[in-house]
Amino acid sequence: MIRHRENGWLLAKVICTYIGSIIGAGFASGQEIMQFFALHGRSGLLGVVLATVLFSYLGMLVMFLSITMRSDSYKKLLGLLMGSKAGELLDALNLFMLLGGLSVMLAGSGAVFEEHFGLPAAFGVWLVAALTSLVLWGGVRGVLCANVCLVPLKFCAVAAISLAALLGSGHSGAPALTQGSGGVAGHWVCAAFLYVSYNMVVPVAVLSSLGQVVPLRIGLAGGLSGGLLLGLAIFLVTASEICFLPEAASYQIPLLYLAGRLGASCRWGLGFLIWLAILTTAIANAHGFASRLAPAGGSRYRLTVIAACLLALPLSKFSFAVLVRFLYPLFGYAGLALLVALLVKPLVFFLRKR
Repeated sequence: MIRHRENGWLLAKVICTYIGSIIGAGFASGQEIMQFFALHGRSGLLGVVLATVLFSYLGMLVMFLSITMRSDSYKKLLGLLMGSKAGELLDALNLFMLLGGLSVMLAGSGAVFEEHFGLPAAFGVWLVAALTSLVLWGGVRGVLCANVCLVPLKFCAVAAISLAALLGSGHSGAPALTQGSGGVAGHWVCAAFLYVSYNMVVPVAVLSSLGQVVPLRIGLAGGLSGGLLLGLAIFLVTASEICFLPEAASYQIPLLYLAGRLGASCRWGLGFLIWLAILTTAIANAHGFASRLAPAGGSRYRLTVIAACLLALPLSKFSFAVLVRFLYPLFGYAGLALLVALLVKPLVFFLRKR
């Protein structure tokens, strides 16, 4: 009984870590979902199905490779997937992306505190930096515990707001459901692949660090379950946003618009939710960065976490919107290369064995 309880708790940690590394500020705001899925109309729901399949498969694949290789950072995984030279290039780029992503999250925290809570932006920046360093003082177990505490809260909040808005939409969304104004990439298939590639950079860095602490069966179940739950959340947000097109598309934070329809308390609650999403994404980025440079953990890992937060501070002084517009396209291109490697490499291994 105790063994089953421990395995269930570890499975929950893996699932929450996977989900937490993807549900960041862009997801919690609803803007990512709007651009990649909702603006494609009813076809966007097909894109959600495709993304769900990809997230589930890739989550299982990354966990399988990490556990069989006994990896404690993403360097070994990149070398296997892309070869030594290409792996080294993507390794360097990945370090930059993780540090850049941490800067974006610090800037996002400052923006939420300034624009939503009416507090100094610097307070929001330093608070996330301090909490990230504190959580990661416990190493990989700190990451797992933080995610299992925070991720269910923001996951349930996003799902509840979307479901409430969807049920309260009546028949207003029926016309919008049959047509779309066209979102990212112009076609729902391309949009789904881009969305997954864009969002797999951080999960690969985080999940690959669990290879020595998670059994294979739990890792596979965690990757599959995490992908399916992500798909459920994306579906609910997409469907609710489609029902309120075109009004929802005119807002920078569509979910805040949907929450506002449910009352002022929901609006404030979502503001806090977005900040939680920023915090968990900052933790994932800082851990991915530190586990690569200090895979053995210990004092060197802790110092690297603090150094990463300090290095990210200067860039966080730029506007949140400017950082997203400049850095995220770069993340997307790098993620696309990683996605292709993840999809093609297992097929190559299979054909060689035949």
